[in-house]
Amino acid sequence: MKLPRSFYSWTTISGAALAFISLMLIIFMMLISLVFDRGDTYSGLVTFIILPVFLVIGLLMIPLGALRKMKQKKELASDPTEKLPIINLNDPGQRTAVLIFILGSTVFLLFSAIGSYEAFHYTESNEFCGTLCHNVMEPEYVTYHGSAHARVNCVDCHVGSGADWYVRSKLSGLYQVYSVLTEAYPRPIETPVHSLRPARETCEKCHWPEKFYDPKLVTNRHYLADEQNTEWDITLLVKTGPKLSAHGLQEGIHWHINPDVKIEYLPVSKKRDTIGLVIYTNLKTGEVTTYRDPNLEQEIPDNHTEMLRTMDCLDCHNRPSHDYKSPSVFFNQAMSAGIISKTLPEIKLVAMGLLQQTYGTKDSALLGIREGVLDYYESNYPEVMINESDKVEEAIIALQEGYSNNIFPYMKADWRQYPNFLGHIESNGCYRCHNNSFESDQGRVISKECNLCHDIKSQGSPGNMQHAAGDSVLFFQHPVDIDLGWQEMNCYDCHVELY
Repeated sequence: MKLPRSFYSWTTISGAALAFISLMLIIFMMLISLVFDRGDTYSGLVTFIILPVFLVIGLLMIPLGALRKMKQKKELASDPTEKLPIINLNDPGQRTAVLIFILGSTVFLLFSAIGSYEAFHYTESNEFCGTLCHNVMEPEYVTYHGSAHARVNCVDCHVGSGADWYVRSKLSGLYQVYSVLTEAYPRPIETPVHSLRPARETCEKCHWPEKFYDPKLVTNRHYLADEQNTEWDITLLVKTGPKLSAHGLQEGIHWHINPDVKIEYLPVSKKRDTIGLVIYTNLKTGEVTTYRDPNLEQEIPDNHTEMLRTMDCLDCHNRPSHDYKSPSVFFNQAMSAGIISKTLPEIKLVAMGLLQQTYGTKDSALLGIREGVLDYYESNYPEVMINESDKVEEAIIALQEGYSNNIFPYMKADWRQYPNFLGHIESNGCYRCHNNSFESDQGRVISKECNLCHDIKSQGSPGNMQHAAGDSVLFFQHPVDIDLGWQEMNCYDCHVELY
């Protein structure tokens, strides 16, 4: 079986070889992945993205080489009448070329369909999103696996359904690839993502607001940084929704996303942690109330109406899948779970002293934690190292694990860079608006009153607990005696410095 002489050129032969080798490698790697269940993120990148590029380049080289050969032949023949190639199926060479073209195109289209399908799902996979650019995406990928959404695919929230946002995400992804290749990305990555799809188009596909309104009883367990690691518990009735379900969306924290209400605000910082203006609109009556903070009046630009943001779920639940826990939080969780022994004297104090330090790398942090704990107990509690060395080792491992899952030196990512606005202990979350500073022209104030969002039902240390009976509530008692200082300043002003 011979081909026309125009196909016998180094360009055509090289293209055919490149396409054949690429195709064989694609088939081989797909067999390994499908039959033997072997493969990883990088093998998927090679199989479905890199090798197909070389396959297409090889296929394009085949006709380009043939056309170049034909052009050279025409120039030698110097016949001006022959401008286009002549197709003659009676010529065995041309007939062979057409047969190879038809069979090759059929095989190529078949594999292209399979490859495109696999490439689509590969680029939509969590592994592609989280591990391909390992150093850059490690913080988000690790915290994602520790979240309540760990079984929700990344694209379900970051892209959602529909071709429109799919195209937007891929165009955005091109710039992200460029940033990684050129190391032009900031550290830490800036948040929030201002181009993120509205929460009502993603979150509310699963979280139907009207069905998540019941008040919730939440107990938080804390440990003080003293010798006994004194336990201090507080139980809150969080007013997510109304006391009576018949009241529907009229009361509770989730009133903010009542479909009959529209709340707009003007962020005066990129992180949206400082708000300069709040506009409340009753969509039923048309009533509009504007709240201003006189301390931020000078930061409101003249064109602020173009910069207003309509409040949605993510303005409070801003870290639904990537929550960077502070050392205090992950320490309390580890001790509550029994991973860190309560009998180790001053372990909370030691841990906070080590975890609040800044380390250059993850390895130096893990080493610093180990050496710091061992040095402290060898110097101050040598009997603990003799009698409870196993508990010290368990505490070290727990602290190292907590650090690895929440603090990332390379990307400079931690709870301070990515505060969780769901609360007010370690960030100014609720206090961005509820700070007694915002006042309307009618004299209404956005209150800072604690009982707007939760009631304290019990608090204190085991054996010395206070309990509220029935519908009564307790007045907050700070676990460390600071008198009424907690009323005169915001919680996070102190806690973010401590932890």
